[in-house]
Amino acid sequence: MTLRKKKKHDDNALREHSFDGIHEYDKRMPNWWLFTLYSSIAFAAAYWFVYFHPGGATTDIEHLNAEMARIEAANLADASGLSDEDLWKMTANPVLVADGKKTYDSICVACHGPNMEGGIGLPLIKNEWIHGGSPSALVTTVTVGVPEKGMQPWGPTLGSKKIAEVVAYILSKNNRETIQAEPSAG
Repeated sequence: MTLRKKKKHDDNALREHSFDGIHEYDKRMPNWWLFTLYSSIAFAAAYWFVYFHPGGATTDIEHLNAEMARIEAANLADASGLSDEDLWKMTANPVLVADGKKTYDSICVACHGPNMEGGIGLPLIKNEWIHGGSPSALVTTVTVGVPEKGMQPWGPTLGSKKIAEVVAYILSKNNRETIQAEPSAG
């Protein structure tokens, strides 16, 4: 049995064909060039899998929407001079509502309950508001408190930004049409 010897490749050999009298060498591709080619193919496959496969990284649209919500939250959270309409807009911003829920869970839940059903304090999901149900009235109630009923003023402790976020969270759990703008007798 004879072993066939591997033919040595001659890099200086010319190819048999010519075009317009031009001959080309029969050389192999350089290793650095092949490495670059295969690396770019692997990168393209990984990029496709991460960005276009369901459950992968966030898309540009999702990232843009999240960033726009964060910017809007920063603009709306400056609670100085917020109108009722601005406070209602804050209820549509998930960043502000989530921040308001954190503050509510750490401070307000003790008196108003985890589901805003009331307890020591009054329920916050209802059709009647003793101290006014408009968003600006809620901000005033949280800021100055109701000392005669045992609610301390939270304005100095929380600040206007956190108060606006808590009010946005409370409003997000209520129906806009059922909230009364004027305080009821009680």
